[in-house]
Amino acid sequence: MEKPKRMTEGPIAGAIIRFAVPLFLGNLFQQMYNSVDSLIVGNFLGNSALAAVSATGTLIQLMIGFFQGVFLGAGVLVARYFGAQLDDPLRRAIHTTITIALTVGVFLSVVGMLFTPTILGWMGTPQDIFDQTVSYIRVYFAGSLGLILYNACTGIMQAVGDSKHPLFYLVISSLTNVFLDILFIAVFHWGVFSAALATIIAQFLSATLCVIRLSRNKDASRLEFKRLGYDLDMIRQIINFGLPSGLQNSIINFANVIVQSNINSFGTMAVAGCGAYSKIDGFAFLPVTSFNAAMTTFIGQNLGAKQYDRAKRGSRFGLLCSITIAELIGVLLILFGPTLIAAFTNEPEAIRYGLDKLHISAPFFCLLAASHGLAAVLRGAGKAKIPMLVMLCCWCIFRVTFISIMIPLTHSINAVNWVYPITWSMSAVILIIYYVKADWVHGLDLK
Repeated sequence: MEKPKRMTEGPIAGAIIRFAVPLFLGNLFQQMYNSVDSLIVGNFLGNSALAAVSATGTLIQLMIGFFQGVFLGAGVLVARYFGAQLDDPLRRAIHTTITIALTVGVFLSVVGMLFTPTILGWMGTPQDIFDQTVSYIRVYFAGSLGLILYNACTGIMQAVGDSKHPLFYLVISSLTNVFLDILFIAVFHWGVFSAALATIIAQFLSATLCVIRLSRNKDASRLEFKRLGYDLDMIRQIINFGLPSGLQNSIINFANVIVQSNINSFGTMAVAGCGAYSKIDGFAFLPVTSFNAAMTTFIGQNLGAKQYDRAKRGSRFGLLCSITIAELIGVLLILFGPTLIAAFTNEPEAIRYGLDKLHISAPFFCLLAASHGLAAVLRGAGKAKIPMLVMLCCWCIFRVTFISIMIPLTHSINAVNWVYPITWSMSAVILIIYYVKADWVHGLDLK
């Protein structure tokens, strides 16, 4: 079986693009999970069911985002050991990561299912969609193990330079998700919960395929079930690398839960319209997300191999590509936004809410790309605490404070819409200054 390729040699642009393209296609299919749910639910079950699915997005990301961030940190650790060609610590890092994923997946399933009604109540979920929202998210959380295990496995595979196999498995699982959505909703006429059921079945399928692939690797990245267990030194390093990223995700998603609560106060049509925009936004930003993930792996491997100048040149190329692509996407969304949002809902009021959000956010996608791109570079360099603190101040404290003041004053949902480009600009400026002024390439300590 072909060994994963290191990103420490060859043309920089080619290495990043070859890695980013399969990531983009894989992320595209992954994004299909909730978007297909929304399309089928909106067209077959109506706007109330669509709002129920939309209202769960920020809560799901809050609960799961923390652990995804932790596994991002674990991937950085794996990438560094792989780049430095240190086989024994590489094996220990991989098996500790998988063990943590199994534990976390079970824990998140139990906690999510138990506390769903309470949290939705805190969020002010409209009563006319409350029961449907509870049923959807409880089933979704029941499958947390599949989602967490998949993210841990793909983080490992991408860290050692394999971005193609996660793509293949996502294609299979996404097509399965589409088929089951149609079967459960359009044929069996089950409720909104069945959209979540289709998603978790597909997630478990992709996780299983990833585990099988890792167990068949022929090098030090091979997964051997007898090696599963907790290595205390690796846990410490995974926490050191991953906890800041996990907290960053939680900070952002906690702020977004507050934002969603304010959107909920404007009624079901606002929830449906803004939810439809969020699905489009999720698709549109995938190329940028893919470049960012490629940069994190590229930076991690090259700093592990002590190729400092190559890491700097790769970061500049990746940032330029991300920012340029993001702004082009923003322009395209402005041009085709009405058609895209109408694919999710035919209610004029909901479409209006979605377009209002789109027209305010899309012109500033370059700032969002700069913030995420710089965070990806610093994460790969082991400096994840810096973007965490910036996001805490800009995307959480300021964002929540701004909304808390402006909504009572203006009674307009545009106060919610404008808080995003404002906070994107703040974080981008701070991170650019750090990137230019600080020495972020040195200080690596591998054991």
